[in-house]
Amino acid sequence: MGIMRLGRVQLRCQNWEKSVDYYKNVIGLIETARDENHVYLKAWDEHDHHSVILEKSDSAGLDHLAFKVKDEADLPYYEQKLIEYGVDVEHIPAGTRIAEGEALRFKVPTGQYVELYHQIEVVGNGLPLVNPDPWPDGLVGMAPPRLDHLLISGDDVEGTTKLLQEVFGFGMSERVVLEDGESYLATWLFVTNTAHDIAVIKGPEAGLHHVAFYLDEWSDIRKAADIMGKNNVMVDIGPTRHGITRGTTIYFFDPSGNRNEVFCGGYITHADFPTITWTFDSLGAAIFYYDKQLNERFTSVFS
Repeated sequence: MGIMRLGRVQLRCQNWEKSVDYYKNVIGLIETARDENHVYLKAWDEHDHHSVILEKSDSAGLDHLAFKVKDEADLPYYEQKLIEYGVDVEHIPAGTRIAEGEALRFKVPTGQYVELYHQIEVVGNGLPLVNPDPWPDGLVGMAPPRLDHLLISGDDVEGTTKLLQEVFGFGMSERVVLEDGESYLATWLFVTNTAHDIAVIKGPEAGLHHVAFYLDEWSDIRKAADIMGKNNVMVDIGPTRHGITRGTTIYFFDPSGNRNEVFCGGYITHADFPTITWTFDSLGAAIFYYDKQLNERFTSVFS
């Protein structure tokens, strides 16, 4: 039993038409369905029906994030574990979202809603399963192959970190500790073999710092920067490198004010991966290894 990966995020967008166009033609996600208030999207190399849902709203932010579990039997298993941990669980009926089965919904201590699900329609990645080419024709924009991770914020970083570790078996790849050398400013957590599937940082309650899409190579990061320039996308910082994860990155904003990231590189984790600790006096190098300092937007803008 277990979580396989970060399955989807649902983002609130108030600048609706521009946001839909941006995610389809600048980021390069593929639309798979829509209803009156939602657009369903996937990255090209994802086989499931969607990984990003845009929600028409009067404000930006994260409605919820969701992890896909390996088997249907994992849902009652984790429901019982959450209840024993003292967490309230809500059942989301099958069909609430297009192409999805039943889900479980709960709130983590930092205030975000998280869902677990298994059933989702499989639509493929545009390539045959026998003798495929490296990529399908017709890709546009940055064309990330997959949704990679997200960073959420809130006051109780320790509480959310502990829940994800103790209930779901997440490992901690890295952490930044405050001046006391023990309390967490931020943690980077993994359940796959990437450097992180989710990260948690001190900040506004139930905030979203960013949603990240994976790119294969540094040259793809450079091309993404060109696409941002051509489309007048507001860039936060980058291209640059993280000390944490060692990944290369650009941070930027969608038309509604949600921060995005394109990310490549980083190391591989395993169950026995040791936790790397960064002290507060090295925070600049931990986040942006080249400049070794944070800009004001990066530490103050959440959605």
